[in-house]
Amino acid sequence: MAKLLAIDSLNIVRRVYEASPEPDSDLKAGIALRHAFSSFRNLLETHAPTHVLAAFDYGGPTWRHALYPRYREHRAPMPSVLREALPEFQERLRTAGVPVAMLPEVEADDVVATCVMRWLNENRGEAIVATTDKDLHVLIAHGALVWDHFKNEWHDDPWVRNKFGVAPELLHDLLALMGDATDGVPGVSKIGMKTAARLLNAYGSLDAVMAGAGILKTPLGERLRAERDILYLSRRLVQLKTDVRLGVTWKALAYDSH
Repeated sequence: MAKLLAIDSLNIVRRVYEASPEPDSDLKAGIALRHAFSSFRNLLETHAPTHVLAAFDYGGPTWRHALYPRYREHRAPMPSVLREALPEFQERLRTAGVPVAMLPEVEADDVVATCVMRWLNENRGEAIVATTDKDLHVLIAHGALVWDHFKNEWHDDPWVRNKFGVAPELLHDLLALMGDATDGVPGVSKIGMKTAARLLNAYGSLDAVMAGAGILKTPLGERLRAERDILYLSRRLVQLKTDVRLGVTWKALAYDSH
């Protein structure tokens, strides 16, 4: 049975880098990338994929910035020492037989989502996403599994329901309602995860929430009406693009562990 492993690569690299309290330096970047390379090797040994993709952000503005210029405006930039060391790290991955993908104007999430959805839609086999990113957990609704490398645990449908209070297919609607401070996604004011989950579980979808709760003569109903445009913009920002032109074949992503 074929098995795809799609790695949200900067998710791992930055977590490893930021785990060290040392100030930014070439030495810190070098050590972190050595540890990150071990993490990638560990992922490959643990999951023994037949196909693998390591997705990185290309850098610079994306289609989300075109939609909402304030997207990610408060997120700290990647330390320059780490950014400058990445090309050599990516080359090391390629040499180890791990295909690297990064495409202008899209995020690594979009690359991962496109690859995983194509794989699943073609019934090619199992799909595993290595990430701790909330957004990518929506792929669980389509049959993928998420692997948290840092906790050594699987994230599946029950995990998402327990963590976020909604089914995986409602995750983007939840994030649209509550917003996402790390990405600068605005959401609706004064709606947190519990309220967002309660609304979605009661009404079934974001559109149904707006049709039902959005007409209530309550402060919540008033906020939903007043911030309708922001809400639908937020949903577009959190949705994953699944039609990226990846420019690779399955043959190119085949991984030989020997």
